[in-house]
Amino acid sequence: MSVNKVILIGNVGKDPDVKYFDNGSVVANFTLATTERGYTAANGTQIPDRTEWHNIVCWRGLAKVAEQFVKKGVQVYIEGKIRSRTYDDANGVKRYVNEIYADNLELLGSRRREGAEFGSDNPPYPTQGSNESFSTNTNYSAPNIQEEDDLPF
Repeated sequence: MSVNKVILIGNVGKDPDVKYFDNGSVVANFTLATTERGYTAANGTQIPDRTEWHNIVCWRGLAKVAEQFVKKGVQVYIEGKIRSRTYDDANGVKRYVNEIYADNLELLGSRRREGAEFGSDNPPYPTQGSNESFSTNTNYSAPNIQEEDDLPF
């Protein structure tokens, strides 16, 4: 038995790139930054913050949710699985890509844009204190709004 499960909490790096296909399928791609905070070692050495960038892929209904609610700077919770693929770039060089195929997406709010570009009274996405959860098993016309944060940390 094996398990391929990823859980990430981070800030969206760019607005989703959404593509609709002739067969009715839709896909949304965006980047997510997760940061491990730096620290000072016992010997006084400063260890800086370390930011990792993740390529997130959402399909079907989850892609439509991402198109509508996910914006640059918003903090999100992602559950999914790692997928690796290769492709040849424009110069014929083989490139390797790791992507996170999202099964669950939860909007946690925003650090930077809340109350700045959009009025703080009515931002176009859920704000801190009101989490909206979407998954590949959810009815997207009526999102599941949770009153309390059920994360274990």
